[in-house]
Amino acid sequence: MLIVVDHASNAVPPDIDLGIDPALLGKHIAWDIGAEALGRALCDRLGCPGVFGPVSRLVIDLHRPEDSPALIPEVSDGHVIPGNRNVDRQARIDRFWRPYHHALERRIGDERPDLLVAVHSFTPRLESAPGPDRPWEVGLLYNRDDRAARLAIAALRGQGVVTGDNEPYSGRDLNYTMDRHAEANGIPYLVFEVRQDLIGEALGVARWADRLAPVVARVRAALA
Repeated sequence: MLIVVDHASNAVPPDIDLGIDPALLGKHIAWDIGAEALGRALCDRLGCPGVFGPVSRLVIDLHRPEDSPALIPEVSDGHVIPGNRNVDRQARIDRFWRPYHHALERRIGDERPDLLVAVHSFTPRLESAPGPDRPWEVGLLYNRDDRAARLAIAALRGQGVVTGDNEPYSGRDLNYTMDRHAEANGIPYLVFEVRQDLIGEALGVARWADRLAPVVARVRAALA
């Protein structure tokens, strides 16, 4: 088993100037808040390794295909990212995106995990789309292969957890890392999207790691 956290970091290399207020690096547009801590806690509880994205999604989004217009965002949730205009796109891809996915490919080829677990987090509300707060505590995303997701959704809903089925995003639209590394290799996978206000501090991270780890273990055993 291998845990993957694409949006673990909000780091921006010193030679890259995004032209934004540094405070934006603490917001959800820069990284998946709480996802790295939750991913590491799951690694500890499940006794498995993890792969963690090393750079902010504002520098390059490791969870998007190479040809995606959103790969190097010029606007994110209403915030303009001026440093990404007229950027050397290929240089960014070669420096960050390609090595990340090649390293993940090598890791999977060497270790042959029987389950991939992706950890993401989502904001309760988008600044650019005012409306009611998103009601889900956690969502399970999937594309064509829903073997693991179906089991996890049933387990979490059975515990009374408000669980999204391909919500708040659809894995049929946003599933690049798992499409490439799991579905293409026939490996079952889970993509967790946990609401950020639930894992924004250590107590919440511990609570959700304790909740999700047994679900992951149960799904893995059921698919063995």
